[in-house]
Amino acid sequence: MTSKISEANPPEFSLRSVLRAAAGAAATTAANAIPQPVSAADRPPEIVMMDAGGLANAIRSKQVSCVDVMNAYLDHIEWLNPKVDAIVALQDGAALLAQSRERDAQLARGEIMGPLHGFPHAVKDLEAVKGIPMTKGSPILKNFIPTADGIMVDRLRKAGAIFIGKTNTPEFGLGSQTYNPVYGVTRNAYDQSRTSGGSSGGAAVALALRMLPVADGSDYGGSLRNPAGWNNIFGFRTSYGLVPTEARDLWLPSMGVLGPMARNVPDLAMLLSVQSGYDSRSPLSMVGDGAMFHQRLERDFKGARIAWCGDFNGYLPFEPGVLDVCKGALKAFETIGCVVENAQPDYSVDAVWRAWLKLRAWQIGGELLAFYNDAEKRALLKPEAVYEVESGLKLTAFDITAASVVRSEWYRAVRRFFEKYDFFIVPTAQLFPFDVNEHWPKEIAGKAMETYHEWMKGVLPITMSGCPSLAVPAGFGDQGLPIGIQIVGPNHAELACLQLAHAYDLATGWTSKRLPALLSQSR
Repeated sequence: MTSKISEANPPEFSLRSVLRAAAGAAATTAANAIPQPVSAADRPPEIVMMDAGGLANAIRSKQVSCVDVMNAYLDHIEWLNPKVDAIVALQDGAALLAQSRERDAQLARGEIMGPLHGFPHAVKDLEAVKGIPMTKGSPILKNFIPTADGIMVDRLRKAGAIFIGKTNTPEFGLGSQTYNPVYGVTRNAYDQSRTSGGSSGGAAVALALRMLPVADGSDYGGSLRNPAGWNNIFGFRTSYGLVPTEARDLWLPSMGVLGPMARNVPDLAMLLSVQSGYDSRSPLSMVGDGAMFHQRLERDFKGARIAWCGDFNGYLPFEPGVLDVCKGALKAFETIGCVVENAQPDYSVDAVWRAWLKLRAWQIGGELLAFYNDAEKRALLKPEAVYEVESGLKLTAFDITAASVVRSEWYRAVRRFFEKYDFFIVPTAQLFPFDVNEHWPKEIAGKAMETYHEWMKGVLPITMSGCPSLAVPAGFGDQGLPIGIQIVGPNHAELACLQLAHAYDLATGWTSKRLPALLSQSR
């Protein structure tokens, strides 16, 4: 029998207990608190306030040493991370500084490993880093330490990154609320009483608070886009195969993808240039390398046609204020010459949602089935994980085929839509960041949510389309909470999405003009 996820069926560990465990290390600063003047000694060090491109240039030109960079970031993390719990499994400082000295020695010899030379980096805790725990937020894996890097991590290492730890994620990445019984809850960068989003919540908060220069993430149902929108940064869900992954099933891959997160678009493109490109271990990955993302991001968008899909003609409920902020952001596209119209693909979004539920249960349930079949391990799974497995057990092969056909029909409808429009835009979430004590919203604007992921229904059609989707900041609501919009382009149009996002960022500048209040508080 399928487990019903409700208030009457709480997880084995409660979110409230997780919060209590983390309470001593958590702040509850309101997002709209008035920053108090701070002394120069109390301000974040200049190094951590650099964008990634500027930091890379400063390292290469030896204006700063890799040791300087590591010391600045570790000091900054020591100050801020206890307030938000974004970076986990933090490694020994002496060992990290030893690696930094080796990076400086390489520079002295004229050796530059790549764009990330000397960068402190924390990998999302769903990816393998040699020698660093990979718990996936589950007590089942709390003692698991990989003996090798994953494909993407290997590329980051070869580009010069120094791995300082991991970024926090929900258990097995399930749900867009980052909490788990291993590391606790990650709090929003702008209001620590609110959720960070997820499942790349730790990555987004670490970026927003300048604890990392860039960050990696993954996205199945909005996990790069939702936390980016809720923490006023950029997150890029890429096309299937652009960033190779080592999945257990190579030929029927998950709808999840890997991608970059950053505070501006050039930094996003720089990280994507490292992550992307063919790898024989991932046979469906795209041929080529990341050189295309070294191209200039400046482009004339006069006459470009953009469709605003909004609530998909009233299908999606939204918290009051979300659509107003997102619609306000559309004006920036008009100022750079774009033509914005209300439109949506000619297909049932509800049919897409129902098909996604089946495909999700099949794919995620299959990944977790071995744990479910072990009674001791099943007891350690949160109800949402059990829900996916038990939903998957009800499906037949013909159910999966039918759902996949809907997915294909939706892709064709979206492809036809792009014959008229160059891009389309939708919000990154249907509500502002909610109370960190909630597992997931049970209703939006009076409409009850059927499942733990229905409140993310607005991003799922883009997942099902396979198209690239770049989350950009849209602005802030009346309570000072951030929200974002997704720039969606045709399949494999990553460069075009980057170019439009760059033009939008130059016109708005949200990440630099609206900093988290925590950055201006005294130590």
